[in-house]
Amino acid sequence: MKCYNYCIGYMWMLAAGVLLTSCGGKKQAGAPGTGGVKLYKVETVTAGKAVLYTDFPATIQGQQVVEIRPKIDGFVEKIFVDEGATVKKGQLLFRISNPMYEQELRTAEAGIKTAQAEVSTAEMQVNKVRPLVEKDIISKYELESAEYALEAKKAALAQANATVANARTNVGYTSITSPVNGVIGTLPNKVGALVSASSSQPLTTVSESGDVYAYFSVNEKQLLYVSRMYKGNTIQEKLKSAPHVLFLLPNGETYDHEGKIETASGLVTTETGSVQFRARYPNPIGILRSGSSGTVRIPREIDTALVIPQVATYDLQGKRFAWQVKPDTTVTSVAITVRPTPDGKSFVVEDGLKQGDQIVVEGITDLKEGAKRSV
Repeated sequence: MKCYNYCIGYMWMLAAGVLLTSCGGKKQAGAPGTGGVKLYKVETVTAGKAVLYTDFPATIQGQQVVEIRPKIDGFVEKIFVDEGATVKKGQLLFRISNPMYEQELRTAEAGIKTAQAEVSTAEMQVNKVRPLVEKDIISKYELESAEYALEAKKAALAQANATVANARTNVGYTSITSPVNGVIGTLPNKVGALVSASSSQPLTTVSESGDVYAYFSVNEKQLLYVSRMYKGNTIQEKLKSAPHVLFLLPNGETYDHEGKIETASGLVTTETGSVQFRARYPNPIGILRSGSSGTVRIPREIDTALVIPQVATYDLQGKRFAWQVKPDTTVTSVAITVRPTPDGKSFVVEDGLKQGDQIVVEGITDLKEGAKRSV
């Protein structure tokens, strides 16, 4: 029995010794923060080329948005287009019914015939009097009187012709055509509606669908940044040297055609403290519609950018940090200022690190201040 108890006690002591040896071995390997060492993957911060983008909310406007209004009063007889339709210059849009103008045209055309007959009668009178005056049968004043009467009749004929031209113009106003190539807006009036030249609401609008403008605002701080980014003495000269800009559609897709910033307003809006810019984009198939929204994306190429992986950083209380390896192989957390790259995988460091610094790029969640990295 004593031998049995002794054997059991010995086995417990042996197990405890193995356990202590195992725990001591793990501690000696160097867990982070315990003064030991551990192998972490690091990278050296190097400078290279990178392209960054600055996005600005924008509103699309056609180069020309034309309000289509009737020039005469009448009823909408027919509508030849639908909302959102693409139309060509000169294409028929509406027909306005007003029989009064057709009646005026017929009356004016009849007046021409009357005036022409009176001119012919006056010419006959002149031709009749002239030989009698030449033979001194009647006084020359008779000829002058006949000639004056002829001039009056010719003036009446000219007035009748003008009346016909005006009547034809009014009749022409009953057919309304598009003044430009573009896209039809809303159609508030239906067939049979009474419209007037003095109506506050237009029949529709036509937005020119060639090139379109994207209007966006830049605050004063960003304006100073842009002014330093491009070469030139004036803002217009700087914009001429600026690169082409992209446009992001509402669904996040990039528009197929690049644009160009053309101009900036000369005044800062006091309400918002911003300056309005205008970029032009080609719109060959009419994808960009007047009144729609999107995002103007301005690229900026940096020749000496410090690019680091996003996974090598972490966020704490709204600030971005990275683990820097010091010369003694210990790591320390440094605050950095970064901007994301378009690929969504990297950051461009603007402050906090310099070229040649080493940072930990893997396993950063296990790190603690002062932990050592094996060499």
